[in-house]
Amino acid sequence: MHAELLVVGGGPAALAAATSYRDHGGDGAVVVVSDDTAPPYFRPPLSKDYLRGESEAGDTELTPATTYTDRGITLLLRQMVTTLSAQERAAQLSGGDRITFKACVLATGSAPKPLPVPGADAPAVAMLRTLDSAKALRSAALTARSAVVVGSGFIGCEAAASLARRGLEVTVVSTEELPQEKRLGPDAGRRIAGWLAEDGVTLVGGAQVEAIEPLGDPEERPRRVRVSERDPLEADLVLVAGGIDPHVTLARAAGLAVEQGRVAVDEHMRASLPGLYAAGDVAYARNATAGRHLVVEHWGEAEAMGTVAGGVAAGADLRWDAVPGFWTEIGGRTLKYAAWGDGYDRARLVDHGSGAFTVWYADDRGRAVGVATHEADEDYERGSELVAAAEPVPDVAALTPE
Repeated sequence: MHAELLVVGGGPAALAAATSYRDHGGDGAVVVVSDDTAPPYFRPPLSKDYLRGESEAGDTELTPATTYTDRGITLLLRQMVTTLSAQERAAQLSGGDRITFKACVLATGSAPKPLPVPGADAPAVAMLRTLDSAKALRSAALTARSAVVVGSGFIGCEAAASLARRGLEVTVVSTEELPQEKRLGPDAGRRIAGWLAEDGVTLVGGAQVEAIEPLGDPEERPRRVRVSERDPLEADLVLVAGGIDPHVTLARAAGLAVEQGRVAVDEHMRASLPGLYAAGDVAYARNATAGRHLVVEHWGEAEAMGTVAGGVAAGADLRWDAVPGFWTEIGGRTLKYAAWGDGYDRARLVDHGSGAFTVWYADDRGRAVGVATHEADEDYERGSELVAAAEPVPDVAALTPE
């Protein structure tokens, strides 16, 4: 089998690469290889409305099934690329087929990071990444009365609020004192902690999980979570949401340059070997506006990178240059965040009243490097522009050093 464009992966970056190739005049054969059981789907609802039972699996489709046939895209599901040769421009599939290609986009995504404690790898301990795992978690929540969520990142907070809104008694255990404190700072962390408390979620911050043990039958879900210097927590359901590990094994074996645990690419998504590109979670991409490589794990940026990769493979002159941004919904509240994402020196929270707020982030010279908002859309839009232009945040003098 031959493909002008081979795309490895089944997420937003993969679909965007395939369709962008067509949108920019690519008329050769396109093959997308995914180890998932379903065509590319929208993952953000999995920890939110889908988990709450307010939407169904069919609602998560990224594009109608007819798109693949209409646009001449061959989608191969439940298959993996086991070996990739950049020199031969060929890929071996787990099903036995061999595909030669002119260009290949690696959009292999990531997997939930395992918790390195005894018992965390038991099948009864939930992790949330795929539609199948979301189905299992939602099914388990139907009969559970309590849950422990390990991790206070966005997935952990979203899932905790969703489970609480289903009526479960939920506890979040985090190594951080406040949710997202390292990334967003204590001011935003306190606001998110308040949202969780309003939904009835108990936060156990500054705590280290030491083990996850079965309560009775090891095959059943009820677990005891042992936490350092605290009484153990018992729950019908345990969800580990401790971040992600990019899938770089295939890229490493193919000889691509890997930095920061990701495939190093330029602003055109070109990897270190000719004809190969990377996009999404697996990419350590240079942002043309920032002038440096960034680690980004946002849904929208995966689509943006995939669009660039597919378009460039078709001969278009595209580059990744937008300020990364995303929205997270925790319960019924939306936090919007736009930032380079590689740190800040000073921050300032502006309280707009009635729960609305803005947190401005700046470097040591007072130039905007990020903004986080809740019910302050004008600041979100303005903040993205200030970050892109490296202009000072409003009222620089009021910034608080971190």
